[in-house]
Amino acid sequence: MKPDFQRDLIPRDDALHLIGALNAMKDKLHDAAQRWELLDENGHVPAALSYTALLQHATDAQDLSREVLRLAADFARSPHHTTPTGRTVLKHLAEAATLSSHAAPHFTETAEAAVALPRTTNPTDRHYLTNRMVIDHASARAFLRRSSESLSDAASELDQHLGLHRFLASMTPQRPSPGPSPARSSPRHR
Repeated sequence: MKPDFQRDLIPRDDALHLIGALNAMKDKLHDAAQRWELLDENGHVPAALSYTALLQHATDAQDLSREVLRLAADFARSPHHTTPTGRTVLKHLAEAATLSSHAAPHFTETAEAAVALPRTTNPTDRHYLTNRMVIDHASARAFLRRSSESLSDAASELDQHLGLHRFLASMTPQRPSPGPSPARSSPRHR
């Protein structure tokens, strides 16, 4: 290996640690997107919506976004973000941070519409608010899913980087371990 090439490698332990953090965060985002539903089992907006529950979606989404931002900021502060792989990982992290930050406002808009819905008597306005809620909630969940996908892409990039580590390790000539030293011939006794 050339010294310049070695400098472009993210140490194996650091890459493994980051892959673990990325996968954990990816799973949190994906699980939230799957779990936080607006529609009932028939695909309709329930008659009685809980503003508190919908606002909790926004609060939890904001917490998740903060974790993604922290992950991106920590990686950006590391020396690894300047390597070729690091630049690609940072791009995926930046995308995940941006996408996750869009989820909370959409959940908040859903909660706001849920408060206005019971006070709306005009059928056209009710229809509009109901559709707006469905769209906002679905958009928020989509932002969480897409953020999860970006984190998955970052983890895949690091996994490929580890493949490079394995390849280079196989190309490095292995020095044979020294075997037992040959026994010295002892002088013959007469």
